[in-house]
Amino acid sequence: MKRGGDVEKAFVGEIKEVLQEALEEEMTCALGYSKYDWKNKDTDNSRNGHSSKTVKSQFGEISLDVPRDSKGEFEPVIVKKYERSISTELEDTIVSLFASGLSNRDIEAQMRRVYGVEVSAEMVSRVTDKILPVAREWQNRALQPLYPIIFLDGVMFNVRQDGHVVKKTAYLVYAITVEGCKEVLGIWIGEAESSKFWMSILTDLKNRGVKDILIVSVDGLNGFEDAIHAAYPRTEVQRCIVHQIRTSTRFVNYKDRRPFCKDMKEVYTAPTEEAGLDALDRLEEKWGAKYAYAIKSWRTNWPCLSTFYKYPPEIRRLIYTTNPIESFNRKIRKITKNKSSFPTDDSLFKILYLIVMDKSEKWKMAVREWGTIMNQLMVYFKDRVEACI
Repeated sequence: MKRGGDVEKAFVGEIKEVLQEALEEEMTCALGYSKYDWKNKDTDNSRNGHSSKTVKSQFGEISLDVPRDSKGEFEPVIVKKYERSISTELEDTIVSLFASGLSNRDIEAQMRRVYGVEVSAEMVSRVTDKILPVAREWQNRALQPLYPIIFLDGVMFNVRQDGHVVKKTAYLVYAITVEGCKEVLGIWIGEAESSKFWMSILTDLKNRGVKDILIVSVDGLNGFEDAIHAAYPRTEVQRCIVHQIRTSTRFVNYKDRRPFCKDMKEVYTAPTEEAGLDALDRLEEKWGAKYAYAIKSWRTNWPCLSTFYKYPPEIRRLIYTTNPIESFNRKIRKITKNKSSFPTDDSLFKILYLIVMDKSEKWKMAVREWGTIMNQLMVYFKDRVEACI
């Protein structure tokens, strides 16, 4: 996975492109005519080639070709004449604009407002498009043979297709590695969320080197379990308890919701599966006549709802809900909320990749109590873990 220093290096080329284009645009503004627009030239000054210059940045050295004028009057603003390093503020602005969900026009306006530099929207598009090959390489990278825990979820977006705006789902796989670090394994753009598409994603993970997954936490999508077991027959599936609670209370009258939820809480906080079933029996005895569907939902989905009972509290807290990936998805929505639609699948994929790269910079530490959790997983899955690491 490209992260840390590798991700920063990947941005050097894009930063250089922005700076180079900005320098050329500054020269155009200073002379009053574009490079090949001799008809509109109204000055005795002219372009006089370039001089090489290397500036230092927090991402490494960047080589630039600074344009010169014949009179030696040109004083660039974005990278000043005797400046040998560019400001952290400028770098952070360029990178954050890529990853902040701004449109090309917004980035153009931001560069003009903050730095007084004219950067065309078309240039911004060309620069950000250069991220796509890096993103594709990341998407197709080899993965670890074993992931102890993964979370699966999708986020809906509006994307233009054949002249119309249609709903597309961005499928994300959020994993906990053997070392306890968070990692997004990939982003897939497809139609409305379906178990069939998830099956193709899990097959892709297998083709990229994932031999085994110990536990998968999912929402309540129908057919999820079958899709997972078709690709990874021995993987244990935990349905999200929070999604189940929402499903159960959807048709419960408002005046009954508080006492119903209090009784239902005894089911998913029970210390053992047997105690959970006893609590479910009591819930049905009290509420079954009035809210039969809510109870039936628990009974039907029990095999995947009850997976977490067999594990100690440290593992339970990690897998009983899809909150980790949903929390990440909320950050995605916050950044993309001002985008009513994306022009193409690639434009959506590009911004999601940049968000993943930006957020993953903060994933330096292992998840809480990971040493204890991994030791517990070794007890349950020792042969499978040893076969992969």
